[in-house]
Amino acid sequence: MLTGAAGFIGFHTCQKLLDRGDTVVGIDNVNGYYDVSLKEARLARLIGHPNFTFYRADIGDRAVMADIAAGHPSIDRYINLAAQPGVRYSLEAPHEYTHANIEGHLVMLELARSNPRLRHFVYASSSSVYGANSKLPFSEEDRVDHPVSLYAATKRSGELISHCYAHLYRLPTTGLRFFTVYGPWGRPDMAAYLFAKAITAGEPIKVFNNGNLRRDFTYIDDIVNGIVAVLDRPPAVIDGIVPARLYNIGNNRSEALLDFIAELVRALGREATFEFLPMQPGDVLETYADISALARDAGYAPTTPISVGIPKFVAWFKEFHNLS
Repeated sequence: MLTGAAGFIGFHTCQKLLDRGDTVVGIDNVNGYYDVSLKEARLARLIGHPNFTFYRADIGDRAVMADIAAGHPSIDRYINLAAQPGVRYSLEAPHEYTHANIEGHLVMLELARSNPRLRHFVYASSSSVYGANSKLPFSEEDRVDHPVSLYAATKRSGELISHCYAHLYRLPTTGLRFFTVYGPWGRPDMAAYLFAKAITAGEPIKVFNNGNLRRDFTYIDDIVNGIVAVLDRPPAVIDGIVPARLYNIGNNRSEALLDFIAELVRALGREATFEFLPMQPGDVLETYADISALARDAGYAPTTPISVGIPKFVAWFKEFHNLS
């Protein structure tokens, strides 16, 4: 069972699993946080595959999710990618975040707990849990008890609840702290899409903190390869050891935001204008992932720098929007 199947990372993960022969039950409520037509276009590429079944459902609805699970007794692994994303939107609609990221996550853990076939529960966390940490790169050993956004707080809550279930019920769980994912079929509210849209429309790019930001931009194919590698390696259930793991999953390289924009400008072949703005509430200056634990345990090795990933994103962006 994979939740968030119509989302950016969920869609690509479904494709990867289906391509290798897995059977996938996809769940998504297809909400209107961003353009639903993009979500529907992703789904259109999945629906019809003989090994894919899709349900339009809210993971926070216990009764509906229990009915879906009952109809698929062979499910043995869960990938919970459904979430209300976005740091800035969490300032406007806080209840959307607690419903999807805490209540919905708890519903999924309960489904897993009651499943005698369970092998592994993998879920999405976020680099946002590091808050305003100044030590770089971010390590899983760092303290993460000072979030600077409600979004970050809900994702950290999911990590703690998952650890509790692993401790109480010996439920094998693995959380993945994603670092700024981009690529084809990406989210319209994230940097690559927002900037490409503004540049092609001849509008100024909104650049916060006057451009003095850095991010560990991670290409979608590297992310998906990491998810699948983790899925195939559940933590062992051993007496005295809680079967719960947390990993950073990023590119292990912090890029200046203005360098990222320069790559987009080059790939699009158009000029950009800028509207420099102050730092936004909930944002952080820099993200940078220490991925040594995931490399050690799952062989994770990202291979896509922004000089390669951005042209691939731009090629998709132009095709999807019928741009020359």
